[in-house]
Amino acid sequence: MRSLRALWRLVWAVLHALHGAAICAFEFPRLSAAARMQRVGWWSARMLRVLGISLQAEGTPHIGPVLLVANHVTWLDILAINAVQPARFVSKADVRHWPFLGWLVACGGTLFIERERKRDALRVVHQVAEALRAGEIVAVFPEGTTSDGRALLPFHANLLQAAIATESPVQAIALRYSDANAAISSAGSYVGDTTLLASMWSAVSADGLRVQVLVEPAQGTRHLDRRALSESLRETISQRLASLDA
Repeated sequence: MRSLRALWRLVWAVLHALHGAAICAFEFPRLSAAARMQRVGWWSARMLRVLGISLQAEGTPHIGPVLLVANHVTWLDILAINAVQPARFVSKADVRHWPFLGWLVACGGTLFIERERKRDALRVVHQVAEALRAGEIVAVFPEGTTSDGRALLPFHANLLQAAIATESPVQAIALRYSDANAAISSAGSYVGDTTLLASMWSAVSADGLRVQVLVEPAQGTRHLDRRALSESLRETISQRLASLDA
């Protein structure tokens, strides 16, 4: 019964992904940037429901251009954040080459970075700065990779320079997954040698999988040092996650 339910969710997820492709191909060309983001938010929230994942959001998203900074647990993070505050994400370049999904992610306005090339970070910083100046919302995962959700990895500060250079606010977001059997769920985990398909199957097979999107107040960046800002944001997210465990 559980496997049948998981298979049913997966089938509906594929159909919803195809719907997303149709939106990208036929609606996006005639929509404004803001309207596109609204559609991304709707599509992401519905995808979470299709996958059987409930969403709990706390806090108030900033109105206007802002750099969102979140911990990174799984590919589901993008859906969860988009459902609360649709944004353009910065993602590793190899995602762009995933069959179908890479095209779908790119259609959503994702900026791709080759993390193994230090010079590429400067290019993406400029792209993020341009997006912020244009009034857009951009989201980054400064850990640079996914974790098990139990502890934060070190934060990389490079991309935060875009917010400082444009004097745009930053807003920390803490993400936590739980399910019927665990306060910190491994369902949907995407670490180590786990494949995307295995991660998806784990997510749709879970009982009562829930994602909490905890939005902290936005803060200014004028004249700040990016490394100090990085540590401050990491501490903010760490404390918020720790408060859930208390």
